[in-house]
Amino acid sequence: MYKYSKDGVSILTTQDARRKKQSGLYPVKIQVVFNRIQRYYNTGKELSEEDWSALPTTKSPKLMDIRSDIKNSFEKVESIVRTLVEEGSFSFEILNNRLGKCVNDTLNAAFQNRITILNEAGAIGNASTYSCAFRHLEKYAGEKITFGAITTDWLKKYEKTMLSEGKSYTTISMYLRCMRAIFNEAKSVGIVKEAQYPFGKGKYEIPIGKGRKMALNLQQIKQIITYTDGSEATEHYRDLWFFSYLCNGININDLLKLKYSNIDGDELHFYRSKTIHTSKEKKEIEALVTPEMKQIIDKWGNPDKNPNNYIFPFLDGYTTPIEQKKRTQDVTRRINKHLKKIGDNLNISGISTYTARHSFASVLKRSGANIAYISESLGHSDLKTTENYLASFEREEREKNAKLLTNFDNG
Repeated sequence: MYKYSKDGVSILTTQDARRKKQSGLYPVKIQVVFNRIQRYYNTGKELSEEDWSALPTTKSPKLMDIRSDIKNSFEKVESIVRTLVEEGSFSFEILNNRLGKCVNDTLNAAFQNRITILNEAGAIGNASTYSCAFRHLEKYAGEKITFGAITTDWLKKYEKTMLSEGKSYTTISMYLRCMRAIFNEAKSVGIVKEAQYPFGKGKYEIPIGKGRKMALNLQQIKQIITYTDGSEATEHYRDLWFFSYLCNGININDLLKLKYSNIDGDELHFYRSKTIHTSKEKKEIEALVTPEMKQIIDKWGNPDKNPNNYIFPFLDGYTTPIEQKKRTQDVTRRINKHLKKIGDNLNISGISTYTARHSFASVLKRSGANIAYISESLGHSDLKTTENYLASFEREEREKNAKLLTNFDNG
């Protein structure tokens, strides 16, 4: 119905007859073709084959409204494609970024596009998080959720519903942060106006999840890293946890992806996978390779120190992103299993892979390190993020110390 073509890039509106809905209708999409590669962008509209055929010349008020909405979606894509073609810089990645991954007025389609982009980028963990949030959202609100339907009151009711289902604030926070990111993208391309935006101060503020963020002290860390039960597996996974702690609290996903090429002299340089796909500014993290880290690499690392080899031989260059994700989950589970056993024997509860990062930050904070240094070491985008991150540790310390005031049985 609507078409555009220039310099090898073509756009047209099409009815996706491959995907018949339960309603018997077919989704209307915007097809972009470049170098024989096709990408489809949802318009959020569905029509019967008869209505689709009649759409160009219809006099029906209802179909005319649908035609107008489809035209608006098409023009958003066309405008960006024209600009990219004129700049000589067209690619689907840039197109998706310019569109903000949203080209219509339905939250459902925006989520689906976001999940597709993350999977194509190999960000399997983030894609999984968005998929979980999306499944729950559709179960609660249906398959045709407009951005305009999401108000401050709606979000408050949704939060209460999730609480009544037994979901933790950590899960609620995770789901709603996904939704907020979709809204931010929609706002950036003009789909959502500022007055419609339901998040933020004075509107709906996403609750802060209070998961277990136990930060260990130096004495506890010493007990853990010197613990042994004679098992090689216990020492192996204990040492990987210790390496994570020393390496700026690096998460296991990033740890397993470290290659010898990341080592430059006596420093490690890497990017956080968690934020590399979402942050405009890619912040490289630098960590000093301490003698303890060198010992762990010598003991458990890949003996072939070719720059292209992973330092710890859990991955290889042939695993797919999904396989990498599964392998990371398996190694994380093994580390946590052995840490729990160590914790049980040392009477230290709640030790996990997360504890390494929290302990790295809190030990530095308690030792008087500059917050700017801690922020840079953690890879945070700004000091405010770090201040909020450290606030949970400070409260944890106050709560622990307050209990000491009435600990009469051990006085």
